Amino acid sequence: MASQLIFQFYAELDDYEPRIWRRFQVLNNISMARLGYILMTMFEMQASHLFCFDIPFADNFRLCIENHADSAVNIKAADIFEDRPELSVIHIELPNEDDIALPGQRTMDAANTMVKHAVDRENERLTFSYDYGDGWEIKLILEEIIEDKALPGKELPRVLDGAGYGIIEDCGGTGGLTELAKAFKTKKGPRYKELSKWLGTDTLELDSFDMDDMNFRLKKVPRIYKDIYEYDLAPTKQSIDLLERKYKQSK
Repeated sequence: MASQLIFQFYAELDDYEPRIWRRFQVLNNISMARLGYILMTMFEMQASHLFCFDIPFADNFRLCIENHADSAVNIKAADIFEDRPELSVIHIELPNEDDIALPGQRTMDAANTMVKHAVDRENERLTFSYDYGDGWEIKLILEEIIEDKALPGKELPRVLDGAGYGIIEDCGGTGGLTELAKAFKTKKGPRYKELSKWLGTDTLELDSFDMDDMNFRLKKVPRIYKDIYEYDLAPTKQSIDLLERKYKQSK
């Protein structure tokens, strides 16, 4: 039984057209790190780079009170964030020895911070960043908070809808992904030959999204990513076969 509240999120890859997005549900008591592993799974990230969340706490707070009848409350809120700029944005990541603390930045440990302690009101927003070189960003909105005690907890996480394949690792961010999509659509020219050789395939369906397969992977892949990030464990052959979708080749 899902004794905890269920958070329904909408997530979209920023700065890319056509939209690559997912609508999904998780229990509200999972860690922010696990939310990251779930997002990496859904957007085809291979857990080979650092990641973090940034929560615009001040903006979310203002959104919560913007329709408040008492203008004094709004003035007080503005004063809070003007006097305490470190509260404006909350940065959440896994501890790393190479971290450089930014002045006034409030940082929380992703493995020890529950999602419900980071966001807890509908329409609150946050950003997931992955691979700081390529600069992938996923924008999230907490769409709905649901109480459904009849839903078995083992059914979560689950994706409800979506579009687009996801990212391609180390392709150069959204600009590189756009170039890949264009090259594999024309399927000709030296750049297409170069990219198809790099990827080891002559076809690339960036518009595809298999929801059944994704829900299968959501029950297995986040655990593998937790082992990589939190315990520094290399994936087993069985895990690698799963990540590479070898199970599809055997059908």
